[in-house]
Amino acid sequence: MKFINKLTTMAATAVVASTMASPVMAAADRINVGYFLEWATPNMIAKVEMAYDEALGVPTAWTAFEAGTQMTEAMLAGDIDISFSQGLAPFINGVNANAPIKMVGLAVQYPANECIVRNGAGIDMSNASELEGKKVAVPLATMADFSFRMQMIALDVDVSKITVVDMVPADGVVALGEGNVDMACVFGGNALAGAKEVGKQLFPAGEMEKRGIVSFDVVSAREEFIQENPDMVRTFMTVTNDANVAFAKDQSKIGLIQKESGLKDDAATKAQMDTMSFPTNAEQLEKYFGDDGIAAKAIKVVGDAFATKENPAKDDYSVVIDTSFLK
Repeated sequence: MKFINKLTTMAATAVVASTMASPVMAAADRINVGYFLEWATPNMIAKVEMAYDEALGVPTAWTAFEAGTQMTEAMLAGDIDISFSQGLAPFINGVNANAPIKMVGLAVQYPANECIVRNGAGIDMSNASELEGKKVAVPLATMADFSFRMQMIALDVDVSKITVVDMVPADGVVALGEGNVDMACVFGGNALAGAKEVGKQLFPAGEMEKRGIVSFDVVSAREEFIQENPDMVRTFMTVTNDANVAFAKDQSKIGLIQKESGLKDDAATKAQMDTMSFPTNAEQLEKYFGDDGIAAKAIKVVGDAFATKENPAKDDYSVVIDTSFLK
């Protein structure tokens, strides 16, 4: 894929630059963070109320991205230091291509991204093989891509016989509505709502979870930034954890999350967040990481699913995970 080739080149350049950097650097005078719009998470309250800036002692600059692949490219370019809620798939694609980035924790667990079939296409779970020979909009190398692949495997559909068109969710919704594709796999509250106006989900609600198809977003960071600013990374994770804990006890500030995430209204924000789980640092260490942890297993599955001849899966993904910042 074009993205993977670009990523491999950028990763190689970044690795060379990293080895040439001075081993002793001053602490960062600000932190640049990547995040998603239309993705309601409790730490948006901490963002609005400047809790990160106060705890870190430096300004925190937030940049919105449309896909986790863009976050990887921005980290390789040095434009952002931490990616909050980067999809597991784009993170794994990056590390398979030897990008100098690491996972420092989880942001959210949520149902796998949905694929919406165009009204009138006459396709559902019972005859999903009819997607073969047709066009499907998928933002490649994202968790929507992972979900798409897992759904096709579960329904015994040959992905190689589908024309997959690389589109960010907003463009995929437009293509679906115009009849240019028969299915679009998307993420983001507004995109999903738009897609459902012109189609219906391939898997009924709850069916993917029954088949073990679930998703994680991670918190990732540039290796160089981690090495130079470990205390800042730990503080970032602590503030995020505190926001998760506070929201679990009191949802009265959901309006702040709605405004900051750009979702339609409080009801839409609550509906999205009701499908999500925001594990605390302690829960991550106990339940998600480790040899038998939920995340540890998922990481290997995603790594194998997106491996290529040029960028093979790693034998041990623990080398790109640093959970010390959760303690």
